[in-house]
Amino acid sequence: MYARDVMVAPVITVKPSTMVREVAELFLAKKISAAPVVDSQERLVGIVSEGDLLHRVEAGTERHRSWWLKGFVGDDTLAAEYVKAHGLKVSDVMTRSVLTAAPQTPLHEIATLMEKNGIKRVPIVENGQMVGIVSPSNLIQAVATSRKLLDIPLSDTAIRESILSHLKKQPWAHTSMLNVTVNAGVVDLWGIAESAAERKAIKVAAESTLGVCAVNDNLITRSVGGWQ
Repeated sequence: MYARDVMVAPVITVKPSTMVREVAELFLAKKISAAPVVDSQERLVGIVSEGDLLHRVEAGTERHRSWWLKGFVGDDTLAAEYVKAHGLKVSDVMTRSVLTAAPQTPLHEIATLMEKNGIKRVPIVENGQMVGIVSPSNLIQAVATSRKLLDIPLSDTAIRESILSHLKKQPWAHTSMLNVTVNAGVVDLWGIAESAAERKAIKVAAESTLGVCAVNDNLITRSVGGWQ
């Protein structure tokens, strides 16, 4: 699946000139936690989230550093924190560096992008225009509905070929010692697995193949002292 298959569109956006108070009201009214910031040409220029409104003077949550800690923090940092706490417009508090993806980006790349950078949403951009946004909940929705994508039952032969083809691509799978039989969607695994971890991974690969109804594990595990 790709970003275009799960992204939310259209996206609720704000302008750099939008007032911070209006953004807070928008978050509450729409039950959202962030909004991309776009310019007059609808080009993405930043993103504003609940985190950007966490330390605000209106709520009494402005950062108050002890005198000794201020000695370790540069003036530029203190000035930036002041703007974040007192700024009236979105342009004052928004995050300007935004990681984006294209509609055809595979979901595994989106998940990796979120994980590596500790972000909770990825704007989807095409030809310079924002066309959607993907959040972790959208990825979870993809997991929940993945089995529903199979509309036409697969033949036993197609299922077997799919399992073996997938396993041959895995560096941990020793397919020369493995055989797979399929009858009415029920998979039987035969042969030798080098370890318990490989045995479990082979079974998971079979269970997660489209068209599979059940998996019977008849594998033998090679161990230091013999066979299991």
